[in-house]
Amino acid sequence: MKKSLIAVILSIFVLAGVSAQQKKDALRLYYNGNYKEAITVCEGEIKDNPNRVDSYVVLCWALIGNREYARAEQRAYDGLKLSRYDIRLIEVLGEAKYYLGKLNEALKQFQEYISIAPDKTGARVGTAYHYMGEIYIQQSKFQHADIALSAAVRKDPQKDAWWTRLGYAREMAGNYAEAMQAYDTSLKLNASNTDASRGKERVAERIR
Repeated sequence: MKKSLIAVILSIFVLAGVSAQQKKDALRLYYNGNYKEAITVCEGEIKDNPNRVDSYVVLCWALIGNREYARAEQRAYDGLKLSRYDIRLIEVLGEAKYYLGKLNEALKQFQEYISIAPDKTGARVGTAYHYMGEIYIQQSKFQHADIALSAAVRKDPQKDAWWTRLGYAREMAGNYAEAMQAYDTSLKLNASNTDASRGKERVAERIR
């Protein structure tokens, strides 16, 4: 009897270890760009345990990476039914909606994410501000875009592409000196950024 109890306990630990390894593998697959494999692993985890919120999170990230935006949107909603205020799912739902062209809905998701991210230090706060800036640019709200993208580069000042978009927003708003500063920063980070180079040339013509 004692042996059989020990065997049961050991089997539980083994299964728990396998499950943890599967989760780790899904995340590693995602970070390595193996999105399809990560999706398969996560869907398997969810089938085994429909309440595994972390699996929904990694699944949605992988679906975005694999450009399956409609499916990412649906699976994010599925995950939010289990954990309404999981900030990771709130943010990734915004990404899915952004790529589906649902810009106003995406904006609400990013705003909600930023409002509840702990001390505004959530891992994707900069990303959320970047998407908000892109949405405002598409809506020709260039001052709003300036504010959002300025927040994005404060969170992650090493992304030359974000500095370029900040320069563009400022250029479109007619703030040429500030636009030049943003383009210069982008080029310091990446001298081969052609969008920043062209933007700087356009702004230089305006300043003369």
